[in-house]
Amino acid sequence: MKRKASALWTGGLKDGRGTISTESGVLSETQYSFSARFENGVGTNPEELIGAAHAGCFSMALSGQLGAAGMTAERIRTTATVSLEKQEAGFAITGIHLDVTAKIPGADAAKFQAAAAAAKEGCPVSKALKGPITMEAKLEG
Repeated sequence: MKRKASALWTGGLKDGRGTISTESGVLSETQYSFSARFENGVGTNPEELIGAAHAGCFSMALSGQLGAAGMTAERIRTTATVSLEKQEAGFAITGIHLDVTAKIPGADAAKFQAAAAAAKEGCPVSKALKGPITMEAKLEG
């Protein structure tokens, strides 16, 4: 299975602007820019999208881990905070913090913590953030 998303950027770094779209159409020419990324301007930014993907993936993975442990959550709420910091070599994502709250009637706390730890390690987005990135780059003629 492969999922696609695309970005189109025009102009310079600070004065340019771009749009992001997804194959599903959930994002369709959604605006992003330097100010949206670094100055809290209007639009989305890559770190926000990584956070959304990670929170969604983790919540699903936790649901699966809970099911394997014989528990079903009424609700799992996950917030992913992506830290982007300026370093000597430029900006870098320096970490992602997952803040998770689950409502599980009759839950065993130790089993919940074990399920959460397994979900954090097993979530495909968690793995992708540690995994290899391949690329093919071409110039238009």
